[in-house]
Amino acid sequence: MFSSKKKRKRRVEPRFEDGKGRRGAADFAVTADDRAAPPPRRSAKSGPKRRKAAPKKRAGGKRTSRKVAARARGLVGGLVYWGFIGCIWGGIALAGVIAWYGAQLPSASTWAVPDRPPNVKIVSAGGDLITNRGATGGQALGLHEISPYIPKAVVAIEDRRFFSHFGVDPIGLARAMARNVMAGGLVQGGSTLTQQLAKNLFLTPERTIGRKVQEVLLAVWLEHEYSKQQILEMYLNRVYFGAGAYGVESAARRYFGKSARDVSLPEAALLAGLLKAPSRLSPNRDPEAAEGRAQLVLSVMRDQGLVSDSEMTAALAQPKTRASRYWSGAHHYVADAVMEELPELIGKVRRDVIVDTTIDLDLQKAAEAAVRATIAEHGAERNVSQGALVSIDMSGAVRAMVGGADYERSQFDRATEARRQPGSAFKPFVYLAALEQGLTPTSVRNDAPIRIGKWSPENYRGQYHGPVTLETALSKSLNSVAAQLIMETGPANVARTARRMGIESELTANASLSLGTSEVTLFELTAAYLPFATGGYGAEPHVIARVTTLDGEVLYERRADRPRVLAPDLAGMMNRMMTQTVRSGTARAAAFKHPAAGKTGTTQNARDAWFVGYTAHLVTGVWFGNDDGAPMKDVTGGTLPVTTWRAVMQPAHENLPIADLPGYMPFNIIPGPRPERGPAAPVPQAGVPMASGNGSGGFVPPPPDRTMTSSTGGPRPPASVGGSNDGGGRSVLDVILGR
Repeated sequence: MFSSKKKRKRRVEPRFEDGKGRRGAADFAVTADDRAAPPPRRSAKSGPKRRKAAPKKRAGGKRTSRKVAARARGLVGGLVYWGFIGCIWGGIALAGVIAWYGAQLPSASTWAVPDRPPNVKIVSAGGDLITNRGATGGQALGLHEISPYIPKAVVAIEDRRFFSHFGVDPIGLARAMARNVMAGGLVQGGSTLTQQLAKNLFLTPERTIGRKVQEVLLAVWLEHEYSKQQILEMYLNRVYFGAGAYGVESAARRYFGKSARDVSLPEAALLAGLLKAPSRLSPNRDPEAAEGRAQLVLSVMRDQGLVSDSEMTAALAQPKTRASRYWSGAHHYVADAVMEELPELIGKVRRDVIVDTTIDLDLQKAAEAAVRATIAEHGAERNVSQGALVSIDMSGAVRAMVGGADYERSQFDRATEARRQPGSAFKPFVYLAALEQGLTPTSVRNDAPIRIGKWSPENYRGQYHGPVTLETALSKSLNSVAAQLIMETGPANVARTARRMGIESELTANASLSLGTSEVTLFELTAAYLPFATGGYGAEPHVIARVTTLDGEVLYERRADRPRVLAPDLAGMMNRMMTQTVRSGTARAAAFKHPAAGKTGTTQNARDAWFVGYTAHLVTGVWFGNDDGAPMKDVTGGTLPVTTWRAVMQPAHENLPIADLPGYMPFNIIPGPRPERGPAAPVPQAGVPMASGNGSGGFVPPPPDRTMTSSTGGPRPPASVGGSNDGGGRSVLDVILGR
């Protein structure tokens, strides 16, 4: 019988034994280095404290150092990798920023350097520069025309790598950024000359990232389109140097009174130093700061080999620059008048032009000096703070014009803009109207107290002289006689006569007009005396003679226009009477070797003092007063205005021939009766000559106004001479002659 029980197989387990069946205990040893993580520290509560074993020297030190090196290499590699990735993304971001702000600029195909603002060069009649006007204040010069020291100094201090960079200087930009970081603020810009030019030409001065990006783009474009010399020339002709000066020519004129062609090394260093802070470093404002900056520029130029040690030493040894006040000088009143009139003659100024004026620069300087000297000497004592002067020759050309005592303090032109009462300086037009109605210099009127309605004009200091000739009455400036004459001739006739002679301001045609109560300017009053000096010819006063471009193209040229506005015999009679004003009347202090005539004027309470006088060569008017109308002390037309007039006129006539006034009539010759105009004759108009058969070649005087009507057509107010109006209907002439 078979057994069902099978023999079970024995399972063989793996053993760690040596070949002799012995276990290898060392093979089971596990150290801390073989653990995946270090064992947790035993706390004090977990068991008794073990004694710290002495450190054992590892056998695997080399292996550990290799691992450290490998880890370092991995770290560096990671930094390089991520840095490369960062550069890629930074470049993409920068490209995006450039594209964003670049898209805000016009298309590059339309970029063009804008025209430089036009300059107006104003020169005297002799061709000397008076001043430059316009947005730049100076004409543009080629790089070859500018003093070589200027571009050297500017490049040295502003952009030493100008001739090597492409419009942007990475080295300079990095250096500027480092200095700004160290200083904790913006102390250096890092912009190149090309970037500065781009900003000045195309951009606003705001400091933003967008503007800086656009500045860089435009600078690169400029470098691509223009040569370095062209860029430097554009920069020097447009950059701001302070004190309103744009460009080196304007700056040189403003600070040194010379052209940029003639600037010396120390002057060039000063100009270059201004570019950092034009207003703060201006020699007008802070000469010491300007000089210190100039010395720094010289030092930089020497370090870069642009000047030698001897040149620098010589430059430092020169006296410090003391720039004069640019805006001082009465010639600026002339420049203002030119700039105001110029658009009317040539339209908008779109390119550089040269304006030839009629100004005699020597006479202009003498006139300014005389006005300022009078105020300096008598201003405080006599309470006078302002003065003005105008000189006009026989053609109407303005030879000198002073609009005030100090242009820098006040640009208001008192010669052409201030309207003041002329006082007795208006009387010649009253007397002229009387002569046109048949009176003569020897006609007699009674100088006595007079009453016209409610108005009672009085003579100066209340003095009266009884029966006097018109010649005496005008030379002594008797108010009562002037009032009588305007009532005889009619205020409207006097106003028309004054307008015909050149007065343009509005005149109130009433009796007080005879004493100059209607306001006028010194300029028009002086011009209105011109027909007396020319023998009856008028001429529009003018300052601009010609306007040309730099290429010589004539844009405007004045043509002579001298219409006859006064009959020659009337001019002669007026000259006879006003000569007596200088010989024995209120203007005796004006006399010098040339025959002269004129009329003084003083307004109420000495608020205005005038004298307009003339010779056969020149008419000059002078005014003194205060802008606020404050009364002066002991100042009349026969004092300060007359002495100032003589101080100007005497040297102006040194080289001129002595000549009698035109049409002057000796005292023993009385002209015959003048022909009267018929009722159908046309009314004279200002500046329009009239043909007539009387041989005068000019205006025919109106007939005597015997109706004694006023300008409004109504009856005139009764005139009382020397008492009440009890003449029983007698005229003023009847009263004087005792009829």
